[in-house]
Amino acid sequence: VAGLGNYGLWGTRHSVGMAVLDRLARQLAVAEGWRVDRRCCADVALATAHGLELVLLKPRRFMNLNGLSVASAAEIYNLGPEDIYLVHDDLDKALGKVAIKLGGSARGHNGVQSCISALHSSEMTRLRVGIGRP
Repeated sequence: VAGLGNYGLWGTRHSVGMAVLDRLARQLAVAEGWRVDRRCCADVALATAHGLELVLLKPRRFMNLNGLSVASAAEIYNLGPEDIYLVHDDLDKALGKVAIKLGGSARGHNGVQSCISALHSSEMTRLRVGIGRP
């Protein structure tokens, strides 16, 4: 599960993917387990939920390069695009509204496009979190 955003720009709507990952880590009782993984240039925490092993990932790159971290982590943890969930902001959704999308185009989102390019696939599941228009 990759939370897309601009690392270091905490609290901005554009980095809501990382905030969702922080919340998920707290709910799964692994919030103290975040560690820097230089192999994929990301903060990583491992968790288990409902019998599934999860890799939580917050890329340490700018949004338009998040895919490099996601692709590296996919290789390290032996994951295919169909195993990856992207959590990202969506300007076209009202603040706080969410939607799940399976595959398809990036719809103009630079972080998602970066993931599609780096993984050579658009098969990732996406959790789109509405941030509204300014």
